[in-house]
Amino acid sequence: MHAKEQGLSRIRIIGGEWRSRLIDVPDSIGLRPTPSRVRETLFNWLGQDLRGLRCLDLFAGSGALGFEAASRGAAEVTLVDQAPKVVAHLRQTASTLRCEHVVKLHRGSALDFLSMPHAPFDVVFLDPPFNQGWLEKLGPKLGAILSADSRVYVESEHPVTALGALTSIKSARAGQVHYQLLRAQPLGGKHE
Repeated sequence: MHAKEQGLSRIRIIGGEWRSRLIDVPDSIGLRPTPSRVRETLFNWLGQDLRGLRCLDLFAGSGALGFEAASRGAAEVTLVDQAPKVVAHLRQTASTLRCEHVVKLHRGSALDFLSMPHAPFDVVFLDPPFNQGWLEKLGPKLGAILSADSRVYVESEHPVTALGALTSIKSARAGQVHYQLLRAQPLGGKHE
């Protein structure tokens, strides 16, 4: 069966080892894969080479951000989602790309995941469902999982200038979606 016949759409990985590979996106309520143009801007901000970095996608959905990070050499990518259908689909995509050694899956809520102990993450992707107050709930808990030089990417329905101890260092907008890169404010008050 083709992707369209199964109720799936497809997105293209835009960089790294799997550049131009199409991955299927399951039909799931509220799922909005990050568009290619936005992912391109994000990975220009982060840098194209993520070798050695530990990445976390707390609302994995399509997996677009996490698989893009893995394609660019991330040492480990953890994808979190609570929908069983979505997690099964992410598992299938990881198998198809043969990246199970890099991509780890966790079925559960973002809040539950943050309440467990973890080694620090270098890059965190936050693209939660809109208008449900997720950022306010997650902001105070993020510090416990971040490395000293972590960057946090946020997609939201409104501009985010700060989140917990993080402040925005880059921001843009695509249609109704605001996206920004945040990082902890260093002790001198200026980012490099």
